[in-house]
Amino acid sequence: MSSTIRTRPVTIVRTATSPAERAERDLAGTSGAPAPAVTPAPAPRATDAPPVPAPPAPPAPPAPPAVDPAALVREHLDTLDPVLRALDAEAEHLRDWGQELATRLSAGARLLAAGNGGSAAEAQHLTSEFVGRFAADRPSFSAISLHAESSAVTAIGNDYGYDQVFARQVRGHGRAGDVLVLLSTSGASSNLIEAAEAAREVGVTTWALTGPGPNPLSSVCDDAITLPGPSSNVQEAQLIAVHALCLVFDAEVARTGSTGPDRAGLGTGGAGLSRPGRGGRA
Repeated sequence: MSSTIRTRPVTIVRTATSPAERAERDLAGTSGAPAPAVTPAPAPRATDAPPVPAPPAPPAPPAPPAVDPAALVREHLDTLDPVLRALDAEAEHLRDWGQELATRLSAGARLLAAGNGGSAAEAQHLTSEFVGRFAADRPSFSAISLHAESSAVTAIGNDYGYDQVFARQVRGHGRAGDVLVLLSTSGASSNLIEAAEAAREVGVTTWALTGPGPNPLSSVCDDAITLPGPSSNVQEAQLIAVHALCLVFDAEVARTGSTGPDRAGLGTGGAGLSRPGRGGRA
C-alpha cells in the first residue's frame, strides 16, 4: 500500500531589512496604501545664475592723530593765564568786598550765596569758610548757601518754577544789610537774575562773580567782578577769588578784634548798615 505525503504550500514572506523599507512598510500598514515614492530634489542646472557676491566693505577711516595729554594740560594752563591776570587787576575790588563783609557780618548781617552746577559748589565753598574757618581760628559768622537747601529748592521749583528757587529764599532769609553773592560763568542764569531782583526788594546788597561782562546778571547787581575767558578757566579763577575774600575777611576780623556776629544786630536786620547804589563798590 502506498502512502501519499501531502505538503502545504509554503508562502515566503520577505522581511524589510533596510530603514527605508521598514518605513515604507509601516506607512503602508497604517494607511492601507503604499507609501508615496520620495522624489529626490533636482540637481542644480548648469544654467542657474551664480550667487551675487557681497559688496566690499568701505575702507576704515584714518586713525585720528595722536594727542599728547601733556600738551592738553599746557593748553589749558595757557588759557587760564589771561583770566588770572584779569583777576589780579581786581585785587583792590576783592579787598573792598572782604572788608565790607567783615564789617557787615560782625554787625549781625549774614552772607547769602548761590550758583548753579560748579558755581554752586564754589558758592557753598565760600559759605562754609565763613561758618567754619579759612585758616586761623576765629568766631563763626552767618552764611547760607541757598542751593544747598535741597528740600526748599525742589519744593519751590515744583510749585513756582526753577527760576524762583533762589528768589523765594532771598525773600524769606534776606534782611536789610545782608549781602548776596551770586556766582555764574555765563552771567545769564535766570534764577540768579531773579534772586538779584528779589534782593533789591528786601534791601539785600548783591555782588556777582561772572564770566565776560557786561552780562544780564552783572547789570542787575549792585556790584560785579567779570572775568574774560572760557567757562572752565573763569570758574577756576572764581575759586581763587573766593579764597581771596576769605583772606581779607579773616585779616579784617583780626584787625578789628571782632568777637563774632552782634546778636543785637541780628534782631534789627542789620539796621544802620549802608547799601551802595547799583554799580558802585561796597
